[in-house]
Amino acid sequence: MIGRPFTDQIETTDATADAGRLLLRVSLGLLILLHGISKIRGGPGFILDIVEKAGLPDPFGYLVYVGEVVAPLLVIIGLWTRAAALVIAINMIVAVLLVHTGDLLKLSPEGGWALELQGLFLTVAIAIALLGAGRYSVTGSAGRWN
Repeated sequence: MIGRPFTDQIETTDATADAGRLLLRVSLGLLILLHGISKIRGGPGFILDIVEKAGLPDPFGYLVYVGEVVAPLLVIIGLWTRAAALVIAINMIVAVLLVHTGDLLKLSPEGGWALELQGLFLTVAIAIALLGAGRYSVTGSAGRWN
């Protein structure tokens, strides 16, 4: 039809939108989970040292396992997806504040932002929290937190 806006000419089916949600969920979940597995293998010492230097109580350091193990697993399978994605986003903000604050305004030697990985993780986590899990998940699109 002549005069139709460009956006009307591109039809995105629910299936492709849900496939996109699945791709975002699995990508973010697996990549964050690898960081969590590394922290499990290395033990909590590194994290607890950072938390102590920041003047926070030790139990706060163990929350990294929630943000980098439990939440990514929930995002991958699509259970309480929005809440789990928000936990990942908060985890990334805390990681930047505790470990990477000095790099906030720096560029890498290759010219990219020094915190581009953390920024991408944060942005995708927020996108998943906004979009939800979609139908390709354990509980489908049903539920307030999915």
